[in-house]
Amino acid sequence: MVLIKEYRICMPLTVEEYKIGQLYMIARHSLEQSDDGEGVEVIENKECYDPDHGNGQYTEKRIHLSSRLPYWLQAVCPKVFYVIEKGWNYYPYTCLKLSEETLKNRIVDHVDIAFEEPAEKHYKKEEDPKFFKSRVTGRGPLVEGWRQTDEPMMCSYKLVEASFEVWGLQTRVEDFIQKCIRDVLLLGHRQAFAWIDEWHGMSIDDVRTYEKDKQMEANDKLRQSLSPTMAADKAQENN
Repeated sequence: MVLIKEYRICMPLTVEEYKIGQLYMIARHSLEQSDDGEGVEVIENKECYDPDHGNGQYTEKRIHLSSRLPYWLQAVCPKVFYVIEKGWNYYPYTCLKLSEETLKNRIVDHVDIAFEEPAEKHYKKEEDPKFFKSRVTGRGPLVEGWRQTDEPMMCSYKLVEASFEVWGLQTRVEDFIQKCIRDVLLLGHRQAFAWIDEWHGMSIDDVRTYEKDKQMEANDKLRQSLSPTMAADKAQENN
């Protein structure tokens, strides 16, 4: 059975602010994390159209997880390991079109950007919502119970389906994939809030230009870090 989780991430932002903040965060986060076989590679980013929601943005990304693979998984997976993310975003709607069966079987997971911490190597006090206070908006620090008291407040819904149909490994690998994606979502959304003074006031054109520049840098940086591994895999195949 495919492991399906719906992550719900409350943010101390308006829906309009989140549109800019999410784009800025993804671009900057992808560039910062594009080292040692880890990071987000953008394959496609183009306009699309839906008869119900109008114009939107289609993106296809590869979330590279090679450096996170545990030893028990390295033996059965290629050295270049990534999860494909495809999104049809008609902001503020993401057309998931879930069946009644999927809605019934999915696991709902609430992510707290303030009181859950990322992996130690990614932790920065200046990006911790428990300590950060925005100079521009005056928001923060976030205290216990902030999701019930702070304003503004919105919630982002992220649906993740993990499928690894290999006997004996399916459950462990699907759990591993979900944990990796959850870690990315937690860190990224903490950063989106902590970086608010950098992106607040940007227009959609401003952030799209920023996004394009950073995506090119991130893709180049990630491909360079992956080149030795890909070459080794190719040599092994030839042998």
